[in-house]
Amino acid sequence: MPSLDENHTGARIKQQRRIAHLTQRELAAIIPYSYSLLNQVECGARAATPDFVAAVAAALRIDVTVLTGQPYVTELQQDRLSALVRPIRESLDLYDLGADPGLEPRPAAQLVVDAAGLCQAVRAAHLRKAAEKLPGLIAEITSAAWRTPTTELWQALASTYRTAHDIAVKLGYFDLSSVALDRMAWAADRASDASLAAVRQYMRALVYFREGEYTIGQRLIRAGHGLLQGEAPTRVTTAVTGQLHLGATVIAARARDQHAVDTHLEQAGDCAARVGDASDVHWMSFGPTNVKLHRVSAAVEMREYDDAIGQARALRLPAGLATSRRAHFLIDRARSEMETGRTAAALATLVEARRAAPEQTRYHPGARETISGLVHMARSTPETLGHMAAWIGL
Repeated sequence: MPSLDENHTGARIKQQRRIAHLTQRELAAIIPYSYSLLNQVECGARAATPDFVAAVAAALRIDVTVLTGQPYVTELQQDRLSALVRPIRESLDLYDLGADPGLEPRPAAQLVVDAAGLCQAVRAAHLRKAAEKLPGLIAEITSAAWRTPTTELWQALASTYRTAHDIAVKLGYFDLSSVALDRMAWAADRASDASLAAVRQYMRALVYFREGEYTIGQRLIRAGHGLLQGEAPTRVTTAVTGQLHLGATVIAARARDQHAVDTHLEQAGDCAARVGDASDVHWMSFGPTNVKLHRVSAAVEMREYDDAIGQARALRLPAGLATSRRAHFLIDRARSEMETGRTAAALATLVEARRAAPEQTRYHPGARETISGLVHMARSTPETLGHMAAWIGL
């Protein structure tokens, strides 16, 4: 059977458990998982699922990234993506410096179009393209907004901060994503845009979802709904409301609250029925298809893998679905296929995800853990699996 090096998630869990002076049985008594599973994960015989990692991180009071090893610095350096992070970090620090006297911004209309274009590039999983252009655009819109403060420019600036968050999360720089979300709130406040502020709460909730802090995540979702109370019901507010319900769905699923899952899916479905495909609203991919995709994700989070596969097989994804969303769905499906012993199907699904969104797939912890699990389950390593394992640095 192929073996892993000691730089995998299970090995990091073992190291951090020992630092906390806990035995395997003591840690297993704290988290809602068995001693047997913990033992298998630590030795690398089982993949560490996102919910398992979040539970261990919460029990040990450490960040999830300590256990996942994010950001994956070596791979980022190989792909020459790490060098793009510092300029983004620096551009986020320009927010309160006023207009740059040495910078002459382009017309506001063009800046608004370009901000939307970067959101679209991230949805298309063109992370490098977006990361290269983002710092300069943030600097330009920041200067323009201070010179001529308009709702449209503050909204565009909030949009670029949202793009910075998306890129940071996908590359594993969660400290940077938090800064970007703070800046997004700052710009949304100046734009007096309640829907943007609510989208920011949705994104904050997903940060806590990844960390296993489900109560805080649920509170943030409620805060997002609160921001929209009193707003006139429009296509935008309805779509954002629906997306907040979808965020609550996956949080409830991770918390094993079936009633809440069903309730939020129903409410999201009602919103989707009213607005149809609203993927253009703040680039959230909201609509009937996204509701179905979240139904699959909820089944995965609740470890109902056969149900997830059944739903995934019944889905017919529209050609216009954002590539990033398609890749996320494929990674979810591959995890379910691996967990139910469908290893060949899981590998084929991951290859499909790689073809669709190579950068997103390479740096997605769920994809990496599934590849790791497939390596351990294989009696011999098929050539394709060997290539995938080498690709993620295994």
